[in-house]
Amino acid sequence: MAALAKVVARQRAEMDRLRDQAATSAVLERAKGAVMALTGCTPEAAGEDLLQRARAGNRTLLEECWITLGSLPPLGTPAELPGDDVPAAPLSVIPGPAGPRSVPAGTAVPAGRDSRAPDDGFTALGRLGKALAHVATPQDLAGRLLEELAADADADALLIFRSLPAGGLELIGHAGIDATLAAQWARVPPLSGVAALEALRAREPLWLEDFAADRERHLLIGDPPERWLSRAWLPVPAGDEAEVCLGVLRARSGTFSPQVRQLLKAVVRLCAGWLRSSGTRPERSAASSAAAQPVFDSLPGSAMLLTPLRGSSGEVEDYRIDAATEEAADVVGRTGRQLLGRRILECFPGMADEALWHGCLRTLATGEPFEGKPFAYQEVVDGVAELATYTVHAARLGDALVVTWVRHDSSDRQEQRLADVQRLGNLGWANWNLVTGEGNWSSQAFLVTNRDPALGPVRLADLPRLALAEDAPVLAHAVQELVRAGLPFDVPFRIRAGDEVRHLRMVAEVVTDTGNEPVEVHGFVQDLTAQRSAELALVESEQAIVTQHGVLHAERTLATRLQHALLPLPTRPVHLAGLRVEVAYLPAQSGIHVGGDWFSAIELPDGDALFVVGDVAGHGIDAVATMAQLRFTAKGMVITGSSLTGALARLNTLLLHSRDSHGTATMVLARYDPGERCLVWAQAGHPPPLLVRDGQARYLDRPLGILLGACSDPDFQEARCVLEPGDRVLLYTDGLVERPTEGIDHGLDRLAAAVAAHPTDEPGSLAPLLASVLDGDRRDDVCVVDIRVPSAPQ
Repeated sequence: MAALAKVVARQRAEMDRLRDQAATSAVLERAKGAVMALTGCTPEAAGEDLLQRARAGNRTLLEECWITLGSLPPLGTPAELPGDDVPAAPLSVIPGPAGPRSVPAGTAVPAGRDSRAPDDGFTALGRLGKALAHVATPQDLAGRLLEELAADADADALLIFRSLPAGGLELIGHAGIDATLAAQWARVPPLSGVAALEALRAREPLWLEDFAADRERHLLIGDPPERWLSRAWLPVPAGDEAEVCLGVLRARSGTFSPQVRQLLKAVVRLCAGWLRSSGTRPERSAASSAAAQPVFDSLPGSAMLLTPLRGSSGEVEDYRIDAATEEAADVVGRTGRQLLGRRILECFPGMADEALWHGCLRTLATGEPFEGKPFAYQEVVDGVAELATYTVHAARLGDALVVTWVRHDSSDRQEQRLADVQRLGNLGWANWNLVTGEGNWSSQAFLVTNRDPALGPVRLADLPRLALAEDAPVLAHAVQELVRAGLPFDVPFRIRAGDEVRHLRMVAEVVTDTGNEPVEVHGFVQDLTAQRSAELALVESEQAIVTQHGVLHAERTLATRLQHALLPLPTRPVHLAGLRVEVAYLPAQSGIHVGGDWFSAIELPDGDALFVVGDVAGHGIDAVATMAQLRFTAKGMVITGSSLTGALARLNTLLLHSRDSHGTATMVLARYDPGERCLVWAQAGHPPPLLVRDGQARYLDRPLGILLGACSDPDFQEARCVLEPGDRVLLYTDGLVERPTEGIDHGLDRLAAAVAAHPTDEPGSLAPLLASVLDGDRRDDVCVVDIRVPSAPQ
């Protein structure tokens, strides 16, 4: 993962580098093209000229490109540069920021910084030059300018105003002020005392450094104005005119130092290049808008004329409202002419919906009208909130769009709801005029009955012909009673639709005239095939369950009888080789199958005692059969002289090669020698015996052994344990210690603690012990052999 993260990081860094290179190259090519247009030189010469100017002015090449683009004359103006005799002077005559920025001799230069550019604030120009290549909108420009000037010029807010054709200003970008203040100053009328207007008219920076005096002479931005005690307004040069003004607002009072003033002027020249190359000024359409608005004033409904606003990439980023009807109202309640000049996404954020936005773009590109899907909109009518349904339509008009909002009335909504109910309920309505004999069906009724709409509705008297032969008489009788006596009916019937049979339901009632004579029948037909199929499948499933339950119950009864016959339980303790032995067997409480748990406790011919406890995998008759096979075979092998490990190995072979065997089994065999009081035991995947001595319970260490039937070449080993008077040994199956929600170690600990808590030596103590260990429903059988060594000779 670390290696992959490094690869991703390298790829991201490379992508950022390529994007910066592409953006920088685009600015450089535009600047070279401008130089070629002014001087008539080759592309190589234009690039060399820009490079020399950058070196002479101690600027980066990107800064020089932005300054060059910002210093061009307006489009359509002849390129006239100083010099009477030289019509195509070198571009070096275009002024730049004052003077080279050099470092005094002996000044230490930080590593990685150009020795010609000290940390005097002008390093922000280099960063800003690169940043301008990625700026897309004036709003982005304002944010980036404030980011760069906050430290170098103590700027706290920044505003960008653009002059309007009829006078006044429009706020096109801001940073450091809230949305409310920006909305208040979004449009500034041509009033006296507006500092930005004065700077644009004079084409000179305006420095407001005395708050008390400035407050008397100018209309200051701010709520309250004391928020910013010093301000600077700098017009952005663009040939012979200045249309954009940049405002820098500072919270601290005092003058702008010469160095800060020089920096701000240089920043404005960089911005001039970006503003010119990005084409931020939209095309004026005041005349066309003025001509269109009277037309829209006379139109009913909600409609607007939208002019697309394109970004630097040429893509539509927003629309300007150039005309609107009186009924057009935005989200804050502005109507009609109050919307003119505003952005559509500001007034109608819902237009940003992906389908609606792309539909309008498609109409703008192809000319094909667009109709959106109906949508719900809550509007206020006479002070009451009302949920209405609208559809948006768009049509191209020249280079603009005419967008209308069509409101659906109650009848349209009612019809749509009826269609939705029929579709969701898989039903269709049907009417019959009993006077004319004509019928009228909905389109959904034709789908339900699988009838071609070109054939028209079926006559009421012919309706039973649609049903299968066995269902037709019932439907015919219901129709007759409906017409004759006016009795409504609700009748199920079946029809054949291609290769399938559909289950339908017909509900109808009669409408009478003033003389109580039937004149019309109306009703509906519903397709219940899916519901009926589910009902039939449920009935079949229930019958199968009942049958299977009976089979399983019979199997359990048979298995229980076989188990009792093959595994008789002693009713009281037995004595074998001087030991007292008690046996308990508890069948599972959940499920209906009989398990394969079993035991054996016998005295051998030589006086030793043999104890066997086993568990066959699975349940049922097969498990009982395998249990019987293992039980009798194990006893026979040991009686005839086989060792415990030898018996386990032969039993494993028996399970592997016997066709009637049932999977796998676990087993523990123990042989007790009364002369030495030694218990020799072996196991095959079985839980270890529990030894209780002097009130302490512990499990014997298990010798090697794998469950029977698991592999063809197992290895079994024996273990020995010398018993002492008073010792107690428990052999058991896993049903005593296993629970579904916990590991077997928890069960073993619980059993050991319960045995230690029941130290009684009295006969019959096994039942209370099992009751304390087992709680809830038992999912498996439990078999326990309790072996006790008497404290005194019996």
